[in-house]
Amino acid sequence: MSALDKLPPIERDAAHAALRQVIGTAAIDAVTSVSGGATSAQLFRIHAGGENYLLRIEGMPSPLRNPFQYVSLRIAAEAGIAPRLHYVDEASRIAVMDFVQRQPLGRYPGGLPALAKALGELLARLQATPTFPAFVRYPDIVARLWAHVGRTGLFAPGVLERCNAHLARIRAAYAWDEANSVSSHNDSLPANILFDGNRLWMIDWESAYRTDPLVDLAIVGDSLARTPKLENILHRAWLGRPLDEALRARLAHVRALTRLYYAGVLLSASATAPRATPDTSLAAPTLAELAEATRAGLLKAGTPAAKHVLGKMFVASFLTEIETPGFDLSV
Repeated sequence: MSALDKLPPIERDAAHAALRQVIGTAAIDAVTSVSGGATSAQLFRIHAGGENYLLRIEGMPSPLRNPFQYVSLRIAAEAGIAPRLHYVDEASRIAVMDFVQRQPLGRYPGGLPALAKALGELLARLQATPTFPAFVRYPDIVARLWAHVGRTGLFAPGVLERCNAHLARIRAAYAWDEANSVSSHNDSLPANILFDGNRLWMIDWESAYRTDPLVDLAIVGDSLARTPKLENILHRAWLGRPLDEALRARLAHVRALTRLYYAGVLLSASATAPRATPDTSLAAPTLAELAEATRAGLLKAGTPAAKHVLGKMFVASFLTEIETPGFDLSV
């Protein structure tokens, strides 16, 4: 029995139909469940006809599902930014693409400076593609997610008021520019940047739609260009020159929004676990304290407790512009 045979009948039949469209009558030699990227989709490596493919099956859509992810994926694949796409069925939420073997980003030739340069160039290529469809304004989706956190009861009344006020100030100061919105991945975490030993790809396009060009730049900067030198390399590679004061000021607003967005993602996840009483404080550990707690086994990767701590650290970064704990959401 292969991993596909364990799928519910409707998904299994749709998966086999998709594969037949791609590989024809070739025998499927192996099916392996794989993980990778920041996605909830089911992923399978398919070996058939001497080739390796990735079969991707998205779960049942939520009411907030981005309806344009497959359009965006197709555009990105045609531009050589996402792996080659062989098949898409939006109705069954299935895609088949080339399987690309991931190598650690730490092995990128030339180290972090070369990686920052390559990422800036990759974002520039993405933003030069035919524009993805519009879905939601980025400040609005951040506010919507943060409002959800407030409704979970995760925090005691009044604890989030400082955050709410700061978000209101940023939204008042930040001018949405629809005319200059561009194709954006919007979830450009390290988990969604794939290095194949030669070049970079972007994967998992569930959140892809047109938005402010600084959204991906802010996320990548907080992820992989975490020093002034690396940030300058990233910016120059993306824009062709250093950022001027006006663009830096706008980036500060966008970076705050991306940080609060990921705080919302983490805290929403932690809110699903039972909690005896609401949290009465936004106090968060420092990066050194986080590292020590992780080494000592006090925080276990992937647990609601770890996500809660990381969420509060992102809130601290949102409020004060201190360095984030990074975007490894597996912690």
